[in-house]
Amino acid sequence: MSNLQVVTGAGPVGWTVAEQLADAGYDVRVLTRSGSGPDHPRIERRKVDVSDPTALAAALDDATAVFHCIHGSAYDARAWERELPAAEQVVLDAAGRIGAVVVFPESLYSYGRPDGPMTEDGPRDATTGKLGVRTRLLAARAAHRTPTVSVVASDFFGPHVLTAHAGERMVPPVLKGKTIRVMGRADVAHSFTYVPDLAAAMITAAHDPDRWNTVLHAPTAPAVTQRQLVEAFAKAAQVPTPTVGTLPGWALRAVGTVHRPTRELAETLYQFEAPFVMDSRRSEEVLGLAPTPLDEAAAVTVRWWRQELATAGAR
Repeated sequence: MSNLQVVTGAGPVGWTVAEQLADAGYDVRVLTRSGSGPDHPRIERRKVDVSDPTALAAALDDATAVFHCIHGSAYDARAWERELPAAEQVVLDAAGRIGAVVVFPESLYSYGRPDGPMTEDGPRDATTGKLGVRTRLLAARAAHRTPTVSVVASDFFGPHVLTAHAGERMVPPVLKGKTIRVMGRADVAHSFTYVPDLAAAMITAAHDPDRWNTVLHAPTAPAVTQRQLVEAFAKAAQVPTPTVGTLPGWALRAVGTVHRPTRELAETLYQFEAPFVMDSRRSEEVLGLAPTPLDEAAAVTVRWWRQELATAGAR
């Protein structure tokens, strides 16, 4: 039986999934429009537009699992609605023809505005904007004949995570001793998912048919405040903790009335103005996984960023 695994996309999730699969002894084929992806003897990189059914069918030949990790071309509900549902249907159709399971990284958006910790049994029924797009994607996966697993994560941090609240807007300023301005409030609890933990959960679920056709939560450490996360990065880097300020919600919403990208960003301000906590304990139990402790995850993240900044500085 083939042990080929296909990963679509080479962002932080796709890259990490591909590396973990290859390190575990699987043959991996990474599909992107540019041909990018990790450099590993077990990884084959192909230039493929996964929204093209003919090209995708050939690229999935012999695969037993597909990890669909692409994202929209812009952080915009219109782009998501235009691009993501159609691409997912192409992938689901192609995977179904060869009997492969499709595993998706998923966000917490479909839970809407929770009034307590979010669990796997919580309602996923948000309807508006980007939140509604994620709800409809989950429903389409559930309705398709191809087996799927959706693994929900909160905001990312870790190696390869660039455009995220705990990515380039947080870690490089910590290393440079610069003031950091976070969205919403700096001192409310917020769950952050370490990308290697998400990747491990996706891989484990893909290879356990008992987990198929479910929605799981990626192992995620106890929620911290944005200020505490900054402190964790500073401690890992052995540098003084920088000043943490905020980007007021009222200001972002005001700018958003005339600037669509800011309006799209402000749509999720509620996640940073009140506690936004994901409970992953049940999924951890069924997957046999646990989240990486924050101090360990912060240390790996800081080390990766230092290497990345040193490489950029040498160019």
